[in-house]
Amino acid sequence: MSLFRLDASIRVEGSRSRAIADIVEQEWRTAHPNAPVTRRHVGVEPVPATAWATAVLAGPTPEAERSEEQRAATASATREADLLIDADAALFAVPLYNFGVSQHFKAWVDLVVTDQRMGAGGEPATAGTPAVLVAVRGGSYAAGTPREGWDHATGWMRRILEDVWKFDLRVVEEEFTLVGVNPALDAFKDIAVELRKQAEQVAREHGRDLGLATAV
Repeated sequence: MSLFRLDASIRVEGSRSRAIADIVEQEWRTAHPNAPVTRRHVGVEPVPATAWATAVLAGPTPEAERSEEQRAATASATREADLLIDADAALFAVPLYNFGVSQHFKAWVDLVVTDQRMGAGGEPATAGTPAVLVAVRGGSYAAGTPREGWDHATGWMRRILEDVWKFDLRVVEEEFTLVGVNPALDAFKDIAVELRKQAEQVAREHGRDLGLATAV
């Protein structure tokens, strides 16, 4: 058994997406204490912004005519896809940045999609693989709030992971993670505490489910 874990936060210390993902991983490890975990920290070790375009243009180009940059980009796409495909379970921890998808996660997804095994329109190599997505948001975007509908990330991530890559996906969400950091959110302290407890409980449940789904 093995786990692929991707973190997209630009922070290492104080990251709520990492903290929630740690809970999921810990529960998964209860079922697989000696299993390997492959880690990809795209928030601090990002995919080059030009990699996707280079890999796309390399696709129709005969191998012998590809530039060194094109060969490097396609090789990178293969390596990234291999890490994902070779795992028995996957864990993605992605914060909401500026109301949209983390650029680091998007760049990584775009590159992986160029691999023929992971592109849209076919049966991806990850179909049926159990996975957990941890999505955290600094404010609240719930129904009835002033910023309802401003979360342009979670829906897109679910479409990629569930519909394009066909993971058997579970989702953990936490809001108001900037309470205590942004003074403008101080009035929501009690709500934030409750939301944190709920997210951590869901993370434990999904982590246990992930462990059971990959038990032999």
